[in-house]
Amino acid sequence: MLRDALPEIHTKLPGPKSAAVIARREAVVPSAIHCGYPVVMKRAEGAIIEDLDGNHFLDWIGGVGVLNIGHCHPEVVAAVKEQADKYFHGMFNVVTHEGYVSLAEKLCEIAPVRGAKKRAYFTNSGAEADENAVKIAKAFTKRPNIIVFSGAFHGRTLLTMSMTSKKAYAVGMGPFPDGVYRAEFPYLYRRPTGMPEEAAIDYYVEKFQEVFENASPAAYVAAVVVEPLQGEGGFIPAPLPWIKAIRKICDEHGILLIADEVQSGFCRTGRMFASEYWKEAGVEPDIIATAKSIAAGVPLSAIVARDEIMESVPGGVIGGTFGGNALACAASLKTIEIMERDHLADRSLAIGEKVMARYKEWLAKYDCVGDVRGLGGMIGIEFVEDKASKKPAKALTAAIIAECAANGLLVEGAGIYGNVIRFLAPLVITDEQLEAGLNIFERAIKTCAKV
Repeated sequence: MLRDALPEIHTKLPGPKSAAVIARREAVVPSAIHCGYPVVMKRAEGAIIEDLDGNHFLDWIGGVGVLNIGHCHPEVVAAVKEQADKYFHGMFNVVTHEGYVSLAEKLCEIAPVRGAKKRAYFTNSGAEADENAVKIAKAFTKRPNIIVFSGAFHGRTLLTMSMTSKKAYAVGMGPFPDGVYRAEFPYLYRRPTGMPEEAAIDYYVEKFQEVFENASPAAYVAAVVVEPLQGEGGFIPAPLPWIKAIRKICDEHGILLIADEVQSGFCRTGRMFASEYWKEAGVEPDIIATAKSIAAGVPLSAIVARDEIMESVPGGVIGGTFGGNALACAASLKTIEIMERDHLADRSLAIGEKVMARYKEWLAKYDCVGDVRGLGGMIGIEFVEDKASKKPAKALTAAIIAECAANGLLVEGAGIYGNVIRFLAPLVITDEQLEAGLNIFERAIKTCAKV
């Protein structure tokens, strides 16, 4: 059975059948949509991808956090097939379908946003969810500006490109919308040299408040948008004392707090939503934007907020043709059911413990491993030229990724310096597969770092 298989490579990569499709891809698809992996999917189950040439790859990328319940979960496949026999689509502004309503009810039940009565609606991608969250905040506050952070990734629409920190994602795309201002995110591993961690929290809070002086008065700020655990920025958790301080500042100035849970939601961090960690510390966001693993690979995203915020939006400002598509809602309802029934948040914690324990061994053994960090099963490992200098080892990181792929393990980079490898394996991965992947990863580090 494929879902229980181990990584196995028996051809030169890419194999001949895969190479032929990759050549066709290169002829008709823009090269800007780059793929550095020698894999053409034939089928996939759980945490395993089989290519056209019969090679088996262990998938630690999961469609970049989309497949928390794994590839082709049979119950989700059945739910989508059942819905497809009834109808594919009916725009929600034209006809009501129960799947949309049921999913909105479920998200209002489980999303940890501030307020007793909540409302939810659906879009198609993480970028759309983030952009809609900002629109809602502006409608409610009647203010024009937002604050985002260094290292942030929020998408590739015009607004979300402006919100995203790394401008390699926006080359030649200006002019950008006004009113997007950036504060420094608490990247504690790279805090000022010699600064204790506790002092660093105060330092980053002060840097945040400087935005009110240097960019936008607080009275003009509609929202602060923050990832509970930065994804593209390097898998950096927002420290709880820092987020508590940000919440307090927001409340003092009537600013909404938006949690971008596009990548961190749906059991990835050991909670259904990463902002549940905030709630345990006494902090709740006003709005959650989420996507990726919400529907096991069917395009869907969601925005959840309390009633008074949602009801402030004028008619026609939000919505869209495909938002809350019937097939996607069916997939999402079954996905959440499986996550709750099978306790995948607990599984994420167990996986995270095993991975973090191994990563910490490497941290102690290898001078090229600078830092390991994360929440639950969302973990980053940062590579440096040496621990003393902390100089980012971008070339080494790329070499490790390629070496892993050559041996049947798919991992992906991240980080503002391109020197972090992220762990996003499906939470249905078996213990044997996890161990096999860790072994491939460590051998790649030894080979590429020559240690």
